Amino acid sequence: MDIHSLFGVRGKVVLVTGGSRGIGKMIATGFIRNGCRVYISARSAKDCDATAAELSALGPGVCVALPADLQKLGEVDRLVEAVSQRETVLNVLVNNAGATWGEDIDTYPDKAWTKLLTLNVQRVFTLTQKLLPLLRRAAEQGGKEEAGSYKDPARVINIGSINGERVPGMETYAYAASKAALHQLSRHLALRLGGEGITSNVLACGPFESKMMAHTLATAKDVIVSGVPLARIGTPEDVAGACLFLSSRAGAYITGATIAVDGGHLVHTNSKL
Repeated sequence: MDIHSLFGVRGKVVLVTGGSRGIGKMIATGFIRNGCRVYISARSAKDCDATAAELSALGPGVCVALPADLQKLGEVDRLVEAVSQRETVLNVLVNNAGATWGEDIDTYPDKAWTKLLTLNVQRVFTLTQKLLPLLRRAAEQGGKEEAGSYKDPARVINIGSINGERVPGMETYAYAASKAALHQLSRHLALRLGGEGITSNVLACGPFESKMMAHTLATAKDVIVSGVPLARIGTPEDVAGACLFLSSRAGAYITGATIAVDGGHLVHTNSKL
């Protein structure tokens, strides 16, 4: 029960959506630094290619760019086909791609709901569904215990938000609702897929340095940090470490969980109710 057998992920095949920047890039970096073959997807082919080259140079793992606009169903099919042409298994799927929208309640547009519910919830289901053959093969490749349970399950890790667990102060109606829906979807997938050797968990992330959070951090970082008991913004090690844990032997018995990676922000919020 040494650290390498408990927490090692070397040689695993990983797909990280929204992996060219922000939290997705942080997660991809963690897997690459620990010897995985990582596919990253994002809308911008230029950004995807640049990030893949940067991360592959870090080693010892390899990063491959597979750009796709996951708002479009056809692009989901294309991404799945691209992965399937290169791999016979997928050990870890990180559903990170997402969007947000903030606007006053009187002008909050209908298109915000369509965009965010599609990308943040529906496409998580669609992509997971279409990658099930590769995920199932990964579980089968890992073998079974004598009792019939899977030794090394395939992992689905959904990147949620603390705003799916509590009501945010900002007017991000569709975003908060979509993340709450994602958390429930992840639990539903855990129930359905556990018997097939596939786990499904959520990381409910607090504030991290990312493009999505850039404006908020630029204008209200001190206020945000004041609401975090650990008194700081999340770092790449925090979110990558959580993903590595869930993907390793140490995390093999965890499914259906929503893990707050937020420095205690939810605890602080709840203490004020």
